[in-house]
Amino acid sequence: MRKPVIAIVGRPNVGKSMLFNRLIGRKQSIVEDTPGVTRDRIYAEGEWRGRAFELIDTGGIEPKTDNEILKFMREQALIAIDTADVIIFITDVRTGVTAADQDVAAMLKRSKKPVVLCVNKLDAPGDPPAEFYEFYNLGMGDPIGVSAIHGNNTGDLLDACYAHFPPDTGESEEEENCIRVAIIGKPNAGKSSLLNRIAGEERVIVSDVPGTTRDSIDQRVSNKYGDYIMVDTAGIRKKARVDEDIEKISALRSIMAIQRADVCLIMIDATQGVTEQDTKVAGYAHENGKAAIIVVNKWDLVEKETNTQREFELKVREGLAYMQYAPVIFLSALTGQRVEQLFPLINTVAQNNAMRITTGTLNTILAEATLRVQPPTDKGRRLKIYYITQTGIKPPTFVCFCNDARLFHFSYLRYLENRIREVFSLTGTPIKMIVRQKGEE
Repeated sequence: MRKPVIAIVGRPNVGKSMLFNRLIGRKQSIVEDTPGVTRDRIYAEGEWRGRAFELIDTGGIEPKTDNEILKFMREQALIAIDTADVIIFITDVRTGVTAADQDVAAMLKRSKKPVVLCVNKLDAPGDPPAEFYEFYNLGMGDPIGVSAIHGNNTGDLLDACYAHFPPDTGESEEEENCIRVAIIGKPNAGKSSLLNRIAGEERVIVSDVPGTTRDSIDQRVSNKYGDYIMVDTAGIRKKARVDEDIEKISALRSIMAIQRADVCLIMIDATQGVTEQDTKVAGYAHENGKAAIIVVNKWDLVEKETNTQREFELKVREGLAYMQYAPVIFLSALTGQRVEQLFPLINTVAQNNAMRITTGTLNTILAEATLRVQPPTDKGRRLKIYYITQTGIKPPTFVCFCNDARLFHFSYLRYLENRIREVFSLTGTPIKMIVRQKGEE
């Protein structure tokens, strides 16, 4: 059985993200005093009284607005309400009941979902102030006063939510076979559009405004190719433009998403080609040893008479010279062209990133390689490679033991890497080669 889902909703700047972080016990949602910081639905797992649950942090609901981003935030919150088993409606004791609170309350009543009314920012100990009782006027039952910043009464809040959880059948979801895929790239490369196309719903806010996605968003996807957790990340901006704390945190979120991923989809905007910023973004994936696919998006907008796929791929290879192992796919997230072809590629590169090769097989390759090209010499002293063994995966990591590490020229190490790639393909994954001199630990 799926985990119960709790959605936190309310107007902007009442403390939704602070409460979200408090309930899951770690800092996941970005918390700032700026209204509208949380724009998409943010998911995380929590546990209460032995039951695991999914918690959703939503963008603040502005019931009446002409602002495009605020409209999207409202739509995302409505989707969260629709998928939730129970809703925490959070309000702010300092501002009292506002017209926006009343509009949100009316919206929640129409949803017919169980609602727990939460009055936040009761930070002082003792009895609640007189303003607290004003929230009974919302007609949502007994309010629960909490302090998200201090954690006061959050246990009572979770108890109230627990009462609305569906019965526990004792079954659990299996996520061991899920491939975690991070969609990375510079802002406005089409990451959110690709996730929406894959998920088949307006899962993430899509806008022409760069920087719309500020947090990393997880989406479970199951299809005939397998089970995946897709992560849409905030676009990683040039450092010179990261001048706000929020943007700095967003960039850190993206790097963390890369570190937790099995596969990284590196989004390149076909209308711009490979930029310096793209090389930085791809570099994060490469340095972390992640399986990678280079996704050239917006291919439907490119003039094909002047740009063939072969010519464009050569430019991509030139711009990302350190990622020659990564396959390149041309698609359009907007039209869906070739999007389905991504999944077999994801499976292949994930398997290669976790491949294990026996020591016997590796040393057969080593013997053939040294016969074909003799190891280098220096001042009459020849490099002797005793054996090679694999010591790790994700990425595949190989250690070469030799008589003198100083003789092991980089070019010969690259030659051995290429021989291993020729035999096992290892498309889409970096390889880590380590040299150890005899007698070293």
